[in-house]
Amino acid sequence: MTSEEHRPPPAWAGDVGLGVQAWVGETPPTPGEPRPRGDRSSGTRSSGSTRTGGRKKRRTWEEWEAARIAREEAAAAEVEADPEAVARRILLDALTGQARSRQELADKLDAKGVPEQLAHDLLDRFTEVGLIDDAAYARQWVESRHRSRGLAPRALAQELRRKGVGDEEAKAALEQIDETDQRAAARALVDKKLRSMRGVDRQVATRRLAGLLARKGYSAGLAFSVVREALDDGDDPDGAGDLDHPDF
Repeated sequence: MTSEEHRPPPAWAGDVGLGVQAWVGETPPTPGEPRPRGDRSSGTRSSGSTRTGGRKKRRTWEEWEAARIAREEAAAAEVEADPEAVARRILLDALTGQARSRQELADKLDAKGVPEQLAHDLLDRFTEVGLIDDAAYARQWVESRHRSRGLAPRALAQELRRKGVGDEEAKAALEQIDETDQRAAARALVDKKLRSMRGVDRQVATRRLAGLLARKGYSAGLAFSVVREALDDGDDPDGAGDLDHPDF
């Protein structure tokens, strides 16, 4: 046999990321050579430049565009070759580490070019086995966002709607939060904000705090009630509770 027949395949054979590098004129690593830090094929973002003779050579727009087109063509070819396997991997990757709504997953499949009927069938199958559960997702989302961000039911309902959760599932999830929970969360937001409002008079403080709660989805009545209570308790660092009450 000739030396050509004994020559190993190129290092980028079977690797889409390295194949793109070769296609746009970059030099992929040889077998056994460690990949440069930030290599896209290793799952991290490249800095957008390559080293040539110790100097960095920044990619041109044309090279970036060529690489993007190559990635899209490779992904499209993969979907065409085995669309069900690709769609399954997209769903499992998306569900790794966190729950997602059915609509979010449908949008991901659509963005990757998965055929509509196949996407629908797989989403139904994942729902049947419990991997997709909008009711459970909504409960988890509401509990987490109310606890971590202090959002009121009105704001949470808007978020769930944007994620494609149905009205019934959203309503059931929002029932977890009663008025006592809302007042406690609103008061925590106000107390935290007051710590950074040194030298602010009561009327200005009231307006700012009420605006904060309104942006979190609280009604005007509850917001002003909580703000008045906090100021009366004197929790603001400059004793705003000792100032005259504004007219609400």
